[in-house]
Amino acid sequence: MREELDSKLARFEELEKLLADPQVLADSQRMSAVAREHGGLARLARQYRNFLSLEDEIAEHTEMAAGDDADLRELAEAELPDLRKRRDAEWDSILDACLDDPDADRSRCIVELRAGTGGEEAALFVRDLFEMYRRYAAEVGWDIEVMDASPTELGGFKDLVIGVSGQDVFRRLQFESGGHRVQRVPDTETKGRVHTSAATVAVLPEPEDVEVSIAPEEYRKDLFCASGPGGQHVNKTTSAVRLTHLETGIVVQCQDEKSQHKNFAKALRVLKTRLYERQRQIEHDKRASERRGLVGSGDRSQRIRTYNFPQNRLSDHRLNQNFNLENVLVGRLGMVIDAIAERVRQERRSGVSAG
Repeated sequence: MREELDSKLARFEELEKLLADPQVLADSQRMSAVAREHGGLARLARQYRNFLSLEDEIAEHTEMAAGDDADLRELAEAELPDLRKRRDAEWDSILDACLDDPDADRSRCIVELRAGTGGEEAALFVRDLFEMYRRYAAEVGWDIEVMDASPTELGGFKDLVIGVSGQDVFRRLQFESGGHRVQRVPDTETKGRVHTSAATVAVLPEPEDVEVSIAPEEYRKDLFCASGPGGQHVNKTTSAVRLTHLETGIVVQCQDEKSQHKNFAKALRVLKTRLYERQRQIEHDKRASERRGLVGSGDRSQRIRTYNFPQNRLSDHRLNQNFNLENVLVGRLGMVIDAIAERVRQERRSGVSAG
């Protein structure tokens, strides 16, 4: 691992020089590529640089502690424990960064919520999941915007696409991807029977514009009138936008805004995110054998959580652990997210140790 870190630090320092090179500054396309690569390496390279600096300090203090000067020896021996503690903590942080998802530092992501089995009750569950994430976002200081929504007559959503932005957004939400199941008595149930419904959540890191380039000829743009529950027209202008990527067949649409221009901009963001996720999935599949069994696999078909309303219990099946459902629904999702993140961290660490 040290050889790999040395290589990344050398590349980072090379990129630092390129960012000040007049020839690179004059070429906007190359400048964007260099800046993007530099940004991707910055956190790890700076951590490793600090680690190396601490190692040098420890070597100097160790030498002083073995010297003849009593005052210097006493000073060095007093400072060595703290230096070693700081070095070990830095190495732990570096190890976590090396094992992290390459997109963990993304400050923007797209969250797609879709109703599964359960009809109208599943659509209402999607609404409840959205409210849970919205409240959690408010608690941690994130911004949320609705990208697209397919509302139902009872106030639920068949599909809901939201954009979330803020510090550590993808790092915190990445393990929300998967199947979410709800057990409760629906408002429409007259005999008080508990029903089970489901929804899926997909959390996709949103790339920067320079990372995914789509030319107009690569997609088909269709305009249509935005509609609400039951086909009722929200407006009579063709403000809704549907984009179809010709090569992959990926289709996205946005109709939440009254402005066609704003809907197009949102649809393009979602399309770029879907294309980026497709490439991520290809890379993920190449490493599938290495990651099989980890709770952080991000498999959307995996049932990850059950929300049991009669017993006020949220069960996360990856953790085999229960939480107070009412607390989670009002926005205190952090306790679940922290537990999952720690579990993933330990699994990745044990995988490295075993290797």
